[in-house]
Amino acid sequence: MKVAISTDGDFVSAHFGRCPTFTIVDLKDGKIITKESVDNPGHEPGFIPQFLHQKGVQCIVAGGMGMRASGLFGELGIKPIMGVSGKIDEVINKLLDGTLKEGESSCKPGAGKGYGLDKTECDHPQEK
Repeated sequence: MKVAISTDGDFVSAHFGRCPTFTIVDLKDGKIITKESVDNPGHEPGFIPQFLHQKGVQCIVAGGMGMRASGLFGELGIKPIMGVSGKIDEVINKLLDGTLKEGESSCKPGAGKGYGLDKTECDHPQEK
């Protein structure tokens, strides 16, 4: 299974569309087949789901995502897993052993509307 993880440094990004990069891992039989970092091509409505679909991604992991984006991923057969935080390597290990838990998306409805990568402040709850 090919998984894209919204990435900011070594951590899962709070919002998939505004992450600097995606970590794309191909997992098979409990092992990492490939792992690569891909620059975010830009936060335009509907573009990232198509971009990741063309790369063969079957699942996306992020801290948050709006309902529209989640629906677009679903239409392409890409399963969104939201409410995830932590270090990328830890998330990959949880994917490999089947213990990754989905939580509540960190994005509020409409929070990303009209904004792109240049948005300087997200409307996500403050981390404690």
